[in-house]
Amino acid sequence: MTPEIAQTLAVQALAWVIGEDDLRDVFLGASGASEQDLRNGVADPVFLASLLDFICMDDVWVTRFCDETGIRNYMDPMMARQALPGGQQVNWT
Repeated sequence: MTPEIAQTLAVQALAWVIGEDDLRDVFLGASGASEQDLRNGVADPVFLASLLDFICMDDVWVTRFCDETGIRNYMDPMMARQALPGGQQVNWT
């Protein structure tokens, strides 16, 4: 997945989280972000990566996001996360 496609998917995820009142409040509480940060985050790949990290913490959230936005592959959010800043696989050797 290219960084451009990953960022597009992450923007979809941001819009989805904003529309999910319960999940939006959990994300804001867990991240310390404000509603202004949500608005500004649309252009920030690092913020979008953190949002995908959050969604990927729970399989139910991933499934809901994919099902409600028409994403057919449940692995796409994780693949998008890996394509954004900080998502590279760590090599410990």
